[in-house]
Amino acid sequence: MRIALDAMGGDNAPVETIKGAIKALEEIEDLELVLVGQKEIIEQELSKYNVDKNKIQIVDAREIIAMTDDPVAAVKGKKDSSMNRTLELVKDGRVDASVSAGNTGALITASQLKLKRIKGVMRPAIATMFPNKKGNMLLLDAGATADCKPEFLNQYAMMGAKYLEILLGRKNPTVGLLNIGTESGKGNEVTRGAYELLKQNEKVNFIGNIESTEMLNGDVDVVVTDGFTGNMVLKTSEGVAKFILSSMKTEIEKSFIYKLGALLIKPALKTIVKKMDSSEYGGAIFLGLNGISIKAHGNSDSIAIKNAIKVANKFAQMKFIDELKKIIVIEDKEEI
Repeated sequence: MRIALDAMGGDNAPVETIKGAIKALEEIEDLELVLVGQKEIIEQELSKYNVDKNKIQIVDAREIIAMTDDPVAAVKGKKDSSMNRTLELVKDGRVDASVSAGNTGALITASQLKLKRIKGVMRPAIATMFPNKKGNMLLLDAGATADCKPEFLNQYAMMGAKYLEILLGRKNPTVGLLNIGTESGKGNEVTRGAYELLKQNEKVNFIGNIESTEMLNGDVDVVVTDGFTGNMVLKTSEGVAKFILSSMKTEIEKSFIYKLGALLIKPALKTIVKKMDSSEYGGAIFLGLNGISIKAHGNSDSIAIKNAIKVANKFAQMKFIDELKKIIVIEDKEEI
């Protein structure tokens, strides 16, 4: 597999992106990386490591899309940006997948412009793994399409179920519709319409509406919602997790007895912290596009970048886009 990495994307680029790339090469056999960005800076960072140069190619790109840039203006104005060049490599078939920790809005825009949607896909969705009591679940959309129609959510459910089936081998995964109540008549016009479509959809194992409090129970494999709600849920959950861990640390530091207790349960605490750490889940894929574009967290460290590359590599190995195309129904009516 050949994976392209936006070496200049993210808060900690290029130091952590290059370091993550090296770690990925150390862990993944038969992997080649194409590092995209300002060549002299990439070469300077690579000089710090003993690496097989046959497994790394550099593609020079002189511009950088900053986190503060306007997404659409940056993508269209900075043609020679590392993000644009990375996605063009996927579009041209020179690599199997791409990874970027850069500006999320810009990456969504650039991915859609460069890769286009799979024929029949109404809108793309960001699909991200989410920890729960029984392991993990898939949440989509986490921010690609803020304003949705019922048909979009119905299609998200099919794509999300296929994701878990192919990548994790989870057969007939359950699908829940995020709502303000479990009753069928709850919600707004979009969720009520989506409920009816999902109930009739024989391609998904729909279990009905679920409330956000139920997401962590582990009783559902795929949770679908609009991008606005999904992004709010994701960021709120990340904030709560950080608050709990920070509060625990503060309280433990107050007492010798607490410190002693923490020492005794240290292995359990490490497991919990690891489960709540977003870097362990690598990156999120833009589902519905005709190519693999993986979004890593903006503040990704080298471990997160390494895991994002591993996710991209797995999607490519499983020929995920080809498998996804098999389930998309081409509508005879005009596109919604």
